[in-house]
Amino acid sequence: MKRFLLSLCLFFSLTALAEEQTVVLISIDGFRHDYIEKHDAKNIRAIAEAGVRAEGLIPVYPSKTFPNHLSIVTGQYPANHGIVDNNFYDKERQQRYRMGDGVEDSTWLTTLPIWNLAEFQGVKAATFFWPESEARINGRTASYYYNYSTPTPNRQRVEQIIDWLKLPAAARPRIVTGYFSVVDTMGHRFGPDAHQVKGAVQHVDQLIGELWQRLNNEVDVPVNLILVSDHGMTPIKADQMIDEDSLPVDKSLFETVNSQTRFMLYAKEGTTEAQIAAQRERLLKLPNKTFSIESNQVLSSLGVKPGPRKADIILAAEAPVTFTGRPPESRKDGGTHGFYGNRDMDGIFITAGPAINANAELDRFSNIHIYPFMAELLGLELMTEIDGDSEVLAPLINNN
Repeated sequence: MKRFLLSLCLFFSLTALAEEQTVVLISIDGFRHDYIEKHDAKNIRAIAEAGVRAEGLIPVYPSKTFPNHLSIVTGQYPANHGIVDNNFYDKERQQRYRMGDGVEDSTWLTTLPIWNLAEFQGVKAATFFWPESEARINGRTASYYYNYSTPTPNRQRVEQIIDWLKLPAAARPRIVTGYFSVVDTMGHRFGPDAHQVKGAVQHVDQLIGELWQRLNNEVDVPVNLILVSDHGMTPIKADQMIDEDSLPVDKSLFETVNSQTRFMLYAKEGTTEAQIAAQRERLLKLPNKTFSIESNQVLSSLGVKPGPRKADIILAAEAPVTFTGRPPESRKDGGTHGFYGNRDMDGIFITAGPAINANAELDRFSNIHIYPFMAELLGLELMTEIDGDSEVLAPLINNN
């Protein structure tokens, strides 16, 4: 009997990708790598035990929501997909980008997300929220998508994913994305250790458990579930926040953007290299400063490239320090992300399904490697240069 079962497993292992596979990619915003144990996410733990769980998912720099969600679905560093932070300035355009601006003007994005890759090769895609998934990138969207609306009930997202996967074959998507924001929201308000975060984790855990059960019991096609998060969360302190107005910055020479964990200075047209150097020196000489100035060498190692969206001077804080524009009376302890080299920034990566080798083991890895993995599961050919490496997650696929 044991020999028969082993032979059966080998048969399915070799033939899993002979069928057309479906991928459901779910992001739980702000779900730190250790929340499964810390906040007792039983259903997500069970899915991990049925498949593969990485030691951690390393976010791209900066560990912010929009750049990381785009890196997950493009396999590119932010410098290449275009969304280099949640909020930033472009010196060529002389415009500021704010979260979601690509919906109205898709020229902010210079990339090919997985739903476009699929659609261009005749595979239908669906997105129930994903940062910038409503944008008409390369002239098109997924076949099915929703305009982002925070109040949309979380359970509706599960229902819609199942309904899409029950469509007739000609109309059914084979790549579906879903997104939950509540864990991140509670993490920011109360910090990662709070009971409110535990409540949010357990709420989403219940929904993921329902989704997993229904994918296995109600859907007639082979579905591989991928659970990710864009970043983790770490505590911050109100009494250690740096008032941006206390920084000696000449705003006649620089546009500034406060990204909470980073404060960025962009040279205005006409600002000289000497003036940039003088401004840098003035900031370096501040006594008792609780920030550092990023070097070009470090930025390059993190995938940052020269260009109009790269700030000329970047001030970086380390947790629990952040930058703020709020008056002291409205500052509160809480949580945030956006740091690097901090294990608290790691998210999760879990995958399970008929095409997944559940015996594989996976260390921490960068989220840029998920895109070629999904393309392989879907049988899609890459159409653009990416930063991710298909070999990193190749051991997870059953036909290897």
